[in-house]
Amino acid sequence: MNTVKNMPHIAQTPQPPYYAVIFTSLRTDTDEGYGETAVHMLNLAAQQPGYLGVESAREEIGITVSYWTDLASIQKWKQHTEHLIAQKKGRDVWYKAYKTRIVKVEQDYDWQLETR
Repeated sequence: MNTVKNMPHIAQTPQPPYYAVIFTSLRTDTDEGYGETAVHMLNLAAQQPGYLGVESAREEIGITVSYWTDLASIQKWKQHTEHLIAQKKGRDVWYKAYKTRIVKVEQDYDWQLETR
C-alpha cells in the first residue's frame, strides 16, 4: 500500500506530461475532525489508480497539490464515495473558501543540495 508518510516532502513525479490538481483553501476556525480526515484523504488518494504523489502546506492559506497520470484518474478520485463525503463536510464546516485548479504539467526539473 502506498501511503503518505513523514510530510513534508517533494513528490517524486515521472517525466511529463502528467497532471496536477492544485487545491487552495482558507479554513474556518472549526476543527471537527479536519486533521484526521485530511490524513485519511491523502492516504486514500495514494491508493487510487493514476495517483503519482502529493505536496501540501498550510499557514494562513492551505495549498495541496496532487499529481496524477491522466484526467480520468482525477475524475474518478473526485467522485470517490469517501472523498465526496469529505468534500461536503469541507463546504459545510471546514472551509471559508477554496479553489481547485487542474493543470497539465509539460515540464519539470529539480535540484537538491548534495550532502557531504
